[in-house]
Amino acid sequence: MSVIRMVLQEMWHRKVNFVLAVLAVTTAVAFSVAFFTTAKASERETARLMLSMGYNVHIIARDADAGGFLITGIPNRTMPADYVDKLAAQRSISYNHLLATLEGKMNWQGMDIVLTGIAPEVCPPGQKKPPMTFQVDPGTVYVGHRVAERLQVKEGETISVGGKDMKVKKCLAESGGLDDMRMQCSLQDAQEILNQPGRITGIKAVDCLCFEKGDPVATLRKEIGDILPEAQVLQVKALANARAKQRQMIHNIFALMLPFVVAACGVWIGVLAVMNVRDRQQEIGLLRALGYDAGAVCLLFLGKAVLVGLAGAVAGFLLGTSLGLTYGPGVFEITAKAMIRWEPSLLVFACILAPLFAIVASFVPTLIAVTYDPATTLREE
Repeated sequence: MSVIRMVLQEMWHRKVNFVLAVLAVTTAVAFSVAFFTTAKASERETARLMLSMGYNVHIIARDADAGGFLITGIPNRTMPADYVDKLAAQRSISYNHLLATLEGKMNWQGMDIVLTGIAPEVCPPGQKKPPMTFQVDPGTVYVGHRVAERLQVKEGETISVGGKDMKVKKCLAESGGLDDMRMQCSLQDAQEILNQPGRITGIKAVDCLCFEKGDPVATLRKEIGDILPEAQVLQVKALANARAKQRQMIHNIFALMLPFVVAACGVWIGVLAVMNVRDRQQEIGLLRALGYDAGAVCLLFLGKAVLVGLAGAVAGFLLGTSLGLTYGPGVFEITAKAMIRWEPSLLVFACILAPLFAIVASFVPTLIAVTYDPATTLREE
């Protein structure tokens, strides 16, 4: 009788042991597949939620008063608007978003306001990311809550700002901060109204150094300083640290959970393999007595481990993907549709790694079976 046939017959004879072993591999594969299926969505979701906290890097002119900027939020010096283009052309800068702005105080209809011109947001070369803030079309303006409430500004009406007619695109909701006293328009319109052609007051950015060691500010200042020597870099450390810690926490949770699940399933398979060896001692002794060598006995157990691994890989892939597709959208509401999908490559990896995993877990019991003395079994019988 061939070894393969004996493996199949043994699996049929001991169905419960086989099913439990397959269930162990299925559990390990399902958790792994569900983890990798939703990992991208998790990281993207966390990043998107952290982006709602705002930009954490400010680039202003070197001769601007940094202290005054920290107090008012408005730089007192301008710099060339093409600075943002120089940064955007670089692939070696650790950033995810760039937003050029021109800000200035002005009196409008007897009320002191802040006029902010916003350029289209720029992403690193070759990367397409959704903008962090709304895009302002030329000829339109977004009015802060306090300004709109006090001066009775309505959406859709046309107002004159600095001698330029503009349509009110939206009256913003209350923010409880400076944005309530702000009017936001396109960068071109702001340059015309403030009489600052080709100038900006600052560039807002989001660094992507969450998982980097060392001082992120020093890294950014070196990278940006080599390109824009006439600019200075300020980082909102509390915001940057909160974003970094949150993303690292999510990353570490997944990295911690998966090895525990895989290790537990490996012990589960190993225990089942030991029980299988114990139950088949007499059978092993008879096979050795009938002339089956150690290699045949080894193939008998490892062959079963391979079949267990393959069955568990397919079942685990289907279960893990189904769990990710079913429950992922409820957890990752923003990015689930774009990031959670069937990943056929994971099935290939599962069909390779799961049998190896089952073989490793069954290795010690297999050694016990191979080294078992048939004379001892026959004597006991």
